[in-house]
Amino acid sequence: MDFLIGIDIGGTNVVCGLTDASGTLLHKIKQPTEALRGSDYVFDKIKCMVDELLALGGIQREAVRAIGVGTPGFIDPDKGITLFAGNLRWTQVPTAEEIRKRTGIPTFIDNDVRMYVYGEAVCGAAQGYEHVLGITIGTGLAAAVMNKGKLYYGGGYMAGELGHIIMPEIPYTCGCGMRGCLETAVSATGIARQAQELVQSGRPSILREWMEAAPDKSIAAADVSKAYDQHDSLAVEVMNHTGMLLGKGLANAVTLYSPDVIVIGGGAALAGERLFAPMREQLQQSVYHGYWERLTIVTAAMIDDAGIVGSAMSAGSRAMADT
Repeated sequence: MDFLIGIDIGGTNVVCGLTDASGTLLHKIKQPTEALRGSDYVFDKIKCMVDELLALGGIQREAVRAIGVGTPGFIDPDKGITLFAGNLRWTQVPTAEEIRKRTGIPTFIDNDVRMYVYGEAVCGAAQGYEHVLGITIGTGLAAAVMNKGKLYYGGGYMAGELGHIIMPEIPYTCGCGMRGCLETAVSATGIARQAQELVQSGRPSILREWMEAAPDKSIAAADVSKAYDQHDSLAVEVMNHTGMLLGKGLANAVTLYSPDVIVIGGGAALAGERLFAPMREQLQQSVYHGYWERLTIVTAAMIDDAGIVGSAMSAGSRAMADT
């Protein structure tokens, strides 16, 4: 059995990929999740996508060692259950068993961010490092830790929720119900929210001109990056503040886990040095120099494919351990 399948179930799309045993992505297909139609509908769709991958690869089902699935939310990877995924509206869903029944292939599930970081650690930008801290900055902010090839889960499989570290200087209420969660500011939505509030307060900015020219369009994080590149003082302030907050949050994680490398991915990470320069400055100021001197910070190498490759490779490893 020389092949693996990785699946990334998101609130918007399901992405399925066929890899070889080394994690090389051979084929990939994407379809809308349509989670509102229920979990059975999504699993039936995944079955059809798996069949399509097998046809694209010209391989028999028996040649696939395992299927790995990354889903958002809280996951019990041992029992293969999605405990709660708000984006999918799933609670206590036996995801691994449902996909295994439909495909006839051993199936393993885990949290999507852990699978993203696993992919970057095994096949991507963090390859070769023993102690890896990975973060994704997108709609929210999440993290995962790998230690000598093994993921760290914590009690209740809840480790890694960097986005829910409370910071008193953050005034926003989070979807989790707490106030001041890091991800309410350090995320694509958080960057956009900060810029929108400053513009609405009357601050001069090119963003104001863009809003007035397109009143039906909200400010997006990409707009803030674009304005930053035009030396807009408001956009520069937002990026510097966001990077500073991220640096403070990472300082907690670095001190707790002492990683060799931090790998950063997710859509908002495309802001690059606009965000990372103030992040590094704050992080260096906020940790003991011994942590900083041995730390490497890299951006994700596989971008959109890390989750499916990580899911596939993790499933392959777990399938081997079960035999």
